[in-house]
Amino acid sequence: MAERGAAPPAAGGGAQGAPRAPAPARRRASPVAEPRALKWGLTAVAVLVLGVLLLLPLAVVFFQALSGGVGAYVASLLDPEARSAIRLTLLVAAIAVPLNAVFGVAAAWAVAKFEFRGKSLLVTLIDLPFSVSPVIAGMVYLLLFGAQGFLGPFLQSRGLQVVFAVPGIVLATLFVTVPFVARELIPLMQELGNEDEEAALTLGARGWQVFSLVTLPNVRWGLLYGVLLCNARAMGEFGAASVVSGHIRGQTNTIPLQVEVLYNEYNWVAAFALASLLALLSLVTLVIKAVLERRDVLSKAGHVVR
Repeated sequence: MAERGAAPPAAGGGAQGAPRAPAPARRRASPVAEPRALKWGLTAVAVLVLGVLLLLPLAVVFFQALSGGVGAYVASLLDPEARSAIRLTLLVAAIAVPLNAVFGVAAAWAVAKFEFRGKSLLVTLIDLPFSVSPVIAGMVYLLLFGAQGFLGPFLQSRGLQVVFAVPGIVLATLFVTVPFVARELIPLMQELGNEDEEAALTLGARGWQVFSLVTLPNVRWGLLYGVLLCNARAMGEFGAASVVSGHIRGQTNTIPLQVEVLYNEYNWVAAFALASLLALLSLVTLVIKAVLERRDVLSKAGHVVR
């Protein structure tokens, strides 16, 4: 009879109750250490490419713009033709950006919040300027509204000049900047969903109240980001504007077109002085873009917490 309090035989130990051999300890998978040479080599290649493609041309623009001295730089910007190009660029951007902002918000709201026939066609049309060359777009406007175009004689008989005038430049700029606001807002609205709007409707809010008090505040940082990109693209547009502007100095030359004219005339200081304005715009755009991206991330995090 087994003694009371004796330990039972180990499971699977056999008749003898012999203890099992200890299982081999698991080895921890050690992370593969990256070769230091590979890491520093890839970093050096990235920095070299960025320096050659971005920083070096930017430095050359400002160096050439200031090569004649600050006085020559300021005089180049105060030239009547340069001031006309600056005014026209600001005017075109002031017209194209708000129109595309309104269209972008409306298109994004329709695509993200509703199901309707032709939705895929609308998305395709929004992306069309990404796949069509701006020069081709300018040629289409020229064939439509030119003196020998489809609608040109009809408009000119009524005193309306589209191509080789400000309206043609505005139309070309509108075309190339259509996708930026809409393409920024569509995925953002789809990610946010319809819960907030449905809750507002349940509480008795009307359509415009839902849009202005719920939808628009939720996407405000994405909207500002899209407007920023749209503005930068509008001010830097060259291809389509070059076709429909007619290169009339002091009248239909925007900043990029005036830079081309001055460069072809070997007026280096004036050309690079105007080019430096676009370079400054790109730098400001990058800074604001970084700020808006950070605010957008914080806004999304706050929405998730709620």
